[in-house]
Amino acid sequence: MQVDGWFDELKRYVRFGPADEAALRGLAPLLEAEFVPIADTFYDRILEHEGARQALAHGESTVGRLKKTLYDWMSRLLSGPWDDAYFHLRCRIGRVHVRIALPEHYMFGAMNVLRTEFAHRISAIYADDEPQKAAALLAVNRILDIEQAIMLHTYREDMEAQQARAERLSTFGQLVGSIGHELRNPLGVMESSLYILKSRVGNDERIKKHADRIGEQIAVANNIISALLDMIRDKPLLREPVQLERILQDVLSTLKITPDVRVSIDIGDQAASLHGDPTQLGQALRNLVENALHAVGPAGFIAITTNRLGDLIEIAIADSGPGVDPVIQKRLFEPLISAKPGGIGLGLSLVRRIIERHGGTVSYAPDPQREQGARFVIRLPILDPVKKASAHA
Repeated sequence: MQVDGWFDELKRYVRFGPADEAALRGLAPLLEAEFVPIADTFYDRILEHEGARQALAHGESTVGRLKKTLYDWMSRLLSGPWDDAYFHLRCRIGRVHVRIALPEHYMFGAMNVLRTEFAHRISAIYADDEPQKAAALLAVNRILDIEQAIMLHTYREDMEAQQARAERLSTFGQLVGSIGHELRNPLGVMESSLYILKSRVGNDERIKKHADRIGEQIAVANNIISALLDMIRDKPLLREPVQLERILQDVLSTLKITPDVRVSIDIGDQAASLHGDPTQLGQALRNLVENALHAVGPAGFIAITTNRLGDLIEIAIADSGPGVDPVIQKRLFEPLISAKPGGIGLGLSLVRRIIERHGGTVSYAPDPQREQGARFVIRLPILDPVKKASAHA
C-alpha cells in the first residue's frame, strides 16, 4: 500500500485533525486505568462467541498475552503520534487477521465492543464537562473509524494477494502436472542407456568421469521434477507423535556441515513433541536448514530453537548469513522465487505447503536485535487439528 496521500486523505475524510489529537492526548492518562476492564470485556465477548473463539490466534490459553497487546494498542491509539509509523503498525494488524482467517464481520463486532466501552467510560470521566465529553467522544469515534478503514483495506489487499497466489499455484500445478511425467520418460531412457554405457567403458578414467557427471545431472533433473510434483500433490499426512529433536538430528546427519559452521539446537522441555507427519516435517526443516547452510557459507552459525506458545510450538531457524533482500521478502514463499543465486525457488514453497497442511504457519521474521542474518519461524499446533476439532464438537 502506498502511504503517500492515502493515510492523509483518510484523516481528512473523517475530519481527524489537531483538535482530535489534543482531545485524545488529554483523555489518554484518564482512560489508562480502564484498560484492564476494557480488555477483560473485549475478550470475554470473544470467548462467549463460538465462532470468534475459534478464530482466536493461538487459542484461549494465550488470552493473557493478547490482553497485553490490546493494552499497547489502546495506549498508542490515544497517545499517537498518528504518523506513517502508526499507519504501518496498524496495517500489520489487518494482515494478521488474514493469516488467522478471521472473518471480516468479527472485525466490525470487535471494533463496536471497543467503541461502546470507550463511550461508556468517557461519559463517566467527563460527566461534569459536556464540551470535553463531546470532543473526546468525537475524537475517539474518528480514530476508530480510521483504525477500521486501515484494517479493512489491508485485509482486502492481503486477501486479494492470497487469491492471486492460489490462482497462480493452480496454473503452476496444471503446467507441472502436464510436463513432469513427460520429462520422466526421456530421463528414464537416459538413465538406462547410461547404465549400459558405463558397463562398457573399460578403464578409461576420462570417460568414467564424464559418465558420472551425466548421472549426477540426471539425478538433479529427477530431483527437480520430484520437487515440482510434490508442490501439487496432496500426499496423505501421517498423524503420530513427533519428537522434534530426533527429526532435527536426522536432518543434520544428512547434510554436509563444514567444521567452521556451528549449529546449535535448543529444544524447550514443553516444546519437544507434537503430532504430525515426521517425513514431511523433516523435509520442511531440511529445506530451511539447507538454506541456512548455503547462506552462512564456509563459516558462521545456525541457531535452531523451539518454544511453546499456548497450544502451538514455535520453531525458529536463524543464521549469520546476509539475510534476505527486502525486495523479495514478501514473495519469498512463492514458487520460482529464490533468494539463492541459481536457485529455482521451490524449497520454501514446499516448506509452506507442508506446514500449512499441518495447520501451521511459516514466516520470514528476522531478529530485530541483529543487523544481519535470516530467521524463519514455523508455528505448528501441538495437537492434531482434526482430533482437536472433534474434541470440541
